[in-house]
Amino acid sequence: MIEIRNAQDRGHANHGWLNSYHTFSFAEYFDPAHMGWRALRVINDDTVAPKGGFATHGHRDMEIISYVLDGELAHQDSMGSSATIRPGDVQVMSAGAGIRHSEFNASAEHPVHFLQIWITPDRTGTAPRYQEKFFADHEKRGQLRLVVSPDGANGSLQILQDARLYAGLLDGSETVVQAVPEGRHGYVHVARGTLQINGTALGAGDGARISSEQQLTFSNGQNAEFLYFDLP
Repeated sequence: MIEIRNAQDRGHANHGWLNSYHTFSFAEYFDPAHMGWRALRVINDDTVAPKGGFATHGHRDMEIISYVLDGELAHQDSMGSSATIRPGDVQVMSAGAGIRHSEFNASAEHPVHFLQIWITPDRTGTAPRYQEKFFADHEKRGQLRLVVSPDGANGSLQILQDARLYAGLLDGSETVVQAVPEGRHGYVHVARGTLQINGTALGAGDGARISSEQQLTFSNGQNAEFLYFDLP
C-alpha cells in the first residue's frame, strides 16, 4: 500500500520569521489521523528568515535530525556543541535524558530552508549526543545514500532506533529500486522537484506511507531531492 500525503494537506504555521509546514501533528496543528508513522514522529519543512531562529529550548527522549536544503543553520547546545550546517550536511541530536539547544539562521541576508525530523527512540534516559556529517551530491545522485542508521553503517550517523534514513537525488532517466524487507514499513518525503514512486507522481512537499510493498521504484525525477525512511 502506498498512501499519499499531499503537500497542500499538511499543517501550516507562518510566524513571520518562520514559515513551517507540518507533515504530522505538531505544536498548534493537530490531526488525529496524522500523528506520525511508525517510529517517525515529525517532518517539519521549515524556512527561517534572515537573523531569525529558535531560541534556546529543551528536548528529551527524541532523535532529532536536521537536513539542510538551502542556506546556513547555526547550532549551539548545552553539551558545548557549536556548528553551522549547510546543504549536504545532516545533523543528529539525540536528546536522551535532556538537552537544551538553539538553531538560528546564520545569514543576515538569506533564508535557511531545512527539514526538521523527529524519530522516537527505542530507549529513554540515555546520555545526550550530537553528530553531524556532510554527504556530497555525487553520493546521492541516482541512488539512495544511507545517512542515518541504528549502527552507523556505511559512515552514516547513528540513532537509537531500528530505523534508517536515506537521501537521494533523481533526474531524467535515473531510476532507483529499493527492496522493502518483510515486516518493514517506509515513508517517502519529496523535499523538492518531482518524481514517481511505483508509477505514482509526487511533487515537492508530498509524502507517502509505505506498507505491504516488496519493492519501490523511484523514477521520472525532475530535479528531485527526496528522503526515504525504512521503519520498523
